[in-house]
Amino acid sequence: MKAIMVEVIAYAPTQYFHCQHCEVVWKQADISSVEKFHKEAVESSIPPEMMKEYQAVSDWVIEAVERFGGRVVFKVIDAASMEGLLKSVRYGVRKYPAVIVDGKAKHTGADFKQAETLISQRLLTQPA
Repeated sequence: MKAIMVEVIAYAPTQYFHCQHCEVVWKQADISSVEKFHKEAVESSIPPEMMKEYQAVSDWVIEAVERFGGRVVFKVIDAASMEGLLKSVRYGVRKYPAVIVDGKAKHTGADFKQAETLISQRLLTQPA
């Protein structure tokens, strides 16, 4: 049985880093300001209410991965990214979080039980 794709479009915190080589140097030099910079960047990248919503999305995805196992592959997409914009237009999404099941079924809002119902229905109708 082929795994189904579940795309979750939500506002997500953004982190900025130096290039990979510079990050290694900064960590080896044990410069505490770099860690402080990363922490402040995450805290200021998204308002607290959106961070709470993102945490709920994250918790649901982790639980759903455990529940559905390898039958479902999840991809979380930042709604503010170019990919998030394109997916929103493609699927007609105007409210976040949005859950797209196998490119067909769509659910918006934080009631993830309905999204799980769509996933379960898709698993039942998927050819073996």
